[in-house]
Amino acid sequence: MTLADDAITWYDANLRDLPWRQPGTSPWGVLVSEVMLQQTPVVRVEPAWHAWMTRWPTPAALADDPPSEAIRMWGRLGYPRRAMRLHACAAAMVERHDGKVPDDLDQLLALPGVGTYTARAVATFAFGQRHPVVDTNVRRVVARAVEGKPDAGPATTAADLVAVEELLPADDRRAARASIAFMEIGAVLCTARSPRCAQCPFEAVCAWRLSGSPALSGPSRKPQRYAGTDRQVRGLLLEVLRHATGPVPRQRLDMVWTDDVQRARALAGLVDDGLVEPLRSGDFVLAGDGPRDQAQSL
Repeated sequence: MTLADDAITWYDANLRDLPWRQPGTSPWGVLVSEVMLQQTPVVRVEPAWHAWMTRWPTPAALADDPPSEAIRMWGRLGYPRRAMRLHACAAAMVERHDGKVPDDLDQLLALPGVGTYTARAVATFAFGQRHPVVDTNVRRVVARAVEGKPDAGPATTAADLVAVEELLPADDRRAARASIAFMEIGAVLCTARSPRCAQCPFEAVCAWRLSGSPALSGPSRKPQRYAGTDRQVRGLLLEVLRHATGPVPRQRLDMVWTDDVQRARALAGLVDDGLVEPLRSGDFVLAGDGPRDQAQSL
């Protein structure tokens, strides 16, 4: 038995019942889930995914609406640039692929906002192909079970892709099953802070466990704070604009945060990111909501 075999056996008996894993889920549904799940817990993604797929069941449906609607629908899911990327991705698929998610890895990588992880995840989970799908959870599983390290590095490297690919079965469909199994083990068992080693299918062979489960030797990564950051201010500004029925005057936006410098910086960042459009009138709207002849730059 290999690690992949053990992972698949465990996964088949313990997988979480998530909507984007249901038989018949479209490649578009898989892509939307992967983008939403970036840096966001499953419990918050599930209702957002259902709402998104109900409104925009295909890339063409989303591309027909302005990007402002994607931002509104994103709500408080966090990192709203992901909504813009999904909209741009949908538009590109309509233009290049007849409104369908391509099954070719290079074509997926060429879509706007689709990076190494997302492209491989869609090719694997939507189309059953054999690719190393490497996120934080998978890197941690491999670091512990194979390398005997307490955790992986801060970012995915080419070496991580090679290490994971070496663990995958030769058969495409079984390799895809192993990929999701490794990810699930990292998400629910081999967690960063409280690993449930007694329930892990790798317990007897895990190099980290066999070496005594050594702790990290360097400083641990601290969770990013949110309160008082530019991210919080950006969220407050977007919340006003999402619920507005027309252009929002700057005076209304000035009310969301008392620090003038930080508020101006956050607003300028939203404009630079293409999430918000300033108008000649001095008012602001979400991207795509402003009259084409009134848009200006800060």
